[in-house]
Amino acid sequence: MTNIILQQIVDRLSPQPSSEDVVKTLLEAEKTARKQKYRHSLQQLCGTWRLHFVTGTKKTRQQAGIVLGAGRYLPKFIKIQLRYSANSNQNRESALEMGTVENSVEFAGLKLILTGSVKFLAVKNILAFDFTRMTVQIGGLNFYRGYIRGGERKEKEFETENIAKQAFFSYFLLDKEIIAARGRGGGLALWCKSEA
Repeated sequence: MTNIILQQIVDRLSPQPSSEDVVKTLLEAEKTARKQKYRHSLQQLCGTWRLHFVTGTKKTRQQAGIVLGAGRYLPKFIKIQLRYSANSNQNRESALEMGTVENSVEFAGLKLILTGSVKFLAVKNILAFDFTRMTVQIGGLNFYRGYIRGGERKEKEFETENIAKQAFFSYFLLDKEIIAARGRGGGLALWCKSEA
């Protein structure tokens, strides 16, 4: 990684770069990725990533006003992580790479875990996902575990459903230490590699 702003975030140096500098850097990385037509793979995303910075969508920025501003670092006391894994039985001729995602949020002894399927379209660096199961833990004990929002049916339909109808991230930066994407709603997000 050559960008000094992004390296400061990875190294967790204090003070962190300004939100404006982070957004500018992410927009430049996105523009470069589009020009260079970088192609990534689901395998590059495999692992655990901690969310560090978000901008929100235009709509949420308008609603939140000054609170969200141009973007915001997540407070250290809230731990939000993504864990991606690829299916081992990939069809080499398919344009899609299939896998799973786990999104966990931890705060004050409460942990919410959403899991589901992902499919990665390398030609566009788009990762579609659908959370179909939820686990709620309080103090490390399972309080709830099961399907959500018709999850059992949605799991069966996920692979064949059109990506345009699904939630997705368009990844434009994938590095060993940091990943960044634009969400379907237009917001930007940046994650750093996590050990757990």
